[in-house]
Amino acid sequence: MEEILNLIGGRLQPAISGGWLDDHEPATGRVYARIPDSDERDVEAAVAAAAAAFPAWSARSREERSRILLRLADLIERDLEGFAQAESRDNGKPVHLARKVDIPRAVSNFRFFATAILHEHSEAHLMDDIAVNYTDRSPIGVVGAISPWNLPLYLFTWKIAPALAAGNCVVAKPSEVTPMTAFRMAALCAEAGLPPGVLGIVHGLGPKVGAAITAHPRVKAITFTGGTRTGQEIARVAAPQFKKLSLELGGKNPVLVFADCDFEEMLRTTVQSSFRNQGQICLCGSRILIERPLYDRFRDAFVERVKALRVGDPNDPGSDLGAVVSQAHMEKVLGHIRLAQEEGGRVLCGGERVMLPGDLAAGWYIAPTVIEGLGPACRTNQEEIFGPVVTLAPFDTEEEALAAANGTTYGLASVLWTGDVKRAHRLARRLESGIVWVNCWMVRDLRTPFGGMKHSGVGREGGVEALRFFTEAKNICIRL
Repeated sequence: MEEILNLIGGRLQPAISGGWLDDHEPATGRVYARIPDSDERDVEAAVAAAAAAFPAWSARSREERSRILLRLADLIERDLEGFAQAESRDNGKPVHLARKVDIPRAVSNFRFFATAILHEHSEAHLMDDIAVNYTDRSPIGVVGAISPWNLPLYLFTWKIAPALAAGNCVVAKPSEVTPMTAFRMAALCAEAGLPPGVLGIVHGLGPKVGAAITAHPRVKAITFTGGTRTGQEIARVAAPQFKKLSLELGGKNPVLVFADCDFEEMLRTTVQSSFRNQGQICLCGSRILIERPLYDRFRDAFVERVKALRVGDPNDPGSDLGAVVSQAHMEKVLGHIRLAQEEGGRVLCGGERVMLPGDLAAGWYIAPTVIEGLGPACRTNQEEIFGPVVTLAPFDTEEEALAAANGTTYGLASVLWTGDVKRAHRLARRLESGIVWVNCWMVRDLRTPFGGMKHSGVGREGGVEALRFFTEAKNICIRL
């Protein structure tokens, strides 16, 4: 039984309450670790340590902060295999996916922001012979970061790296479902040279730890990735205190496939965009809209490819999908599949729990599922499922495709497949989503703004947007 600890004031320690929570291994369904059942007292200790560390940390030069964060990136990369194994065991995803994507991206997050602060520039505005104005940006102070379970270290570092680089101190809460890699990273902070208190990591439940971070008066900004309902609660609590908010929330992402696309490239990528990480990526395409002349060909070829995907042991290099993250999530996804059938949907493949032999028999596996025959207004096409489930629907015109694509309360990402450059530009501008991928998926430049429209969130992360979020702008006007 592994034991995970909080990082507070540079020390690894259990919860003040002495309580513990179980951490399950999705592949087997068994408890394999325990995490601190922290509460507002642990948050208070972490915030106090962060506030005490802030003056010295914010006063350090950009070069010093950069060197420490680059050192932390190097240490994670040094231990990459251990991190990948831990991520897979904690989350259920295949080890090869964590090894190739999740942990390298966490390393890249630190390296990107550690070097970005060395190239920041300030705006200056000369008023002829009257005055000169320039913008000064300073760190906010103590900020709160709450990250999700689907890409645990990847998204945890996506938040804390820019906050630390900008000179803030951070109190962070990883998901209680997938705490292991944040704990492994915490153990490297001292070796990297990060001063005590600059980063606090408090494990535990959202209603206890997340709520305490959000409500704490000395926490000046909140960055959160997770469900829309939780985001609404965070906004409700934080808004009266005028905290800065960055909320990256749910998605119901459309994939628009036109008959003039590169069919083989589209097909290969769309299988990935539907089922990567068991469909548990906020950017996965869950509604595939196909131009009618191509519909039958696409459906048959897509279903054939999906049936060939292998659901299996996350440690097996041949597994395309591993386990979903928890039993509760598995039951939620299976419930959505039953709902789709009640709404008149036809399950073309999948639709059931996958039972594996031996030690994996109690694991939480779902067959990749493809459903057709549902209208755009049904719940299956409106609600976020966040699992290996996609729907197919034909369209006849661009306007029909746009209406369906934009016809949800979400607006995080969309994918457009077409060989017509004019159409690509025309539709990309009209799609109501924060990201539009044309003839690709998950091509990410960390300099670009990341975030959603409508109920998919508030604000943008990434690049200059992140550094601006974690700083306060001040205009200084000097008369000539």
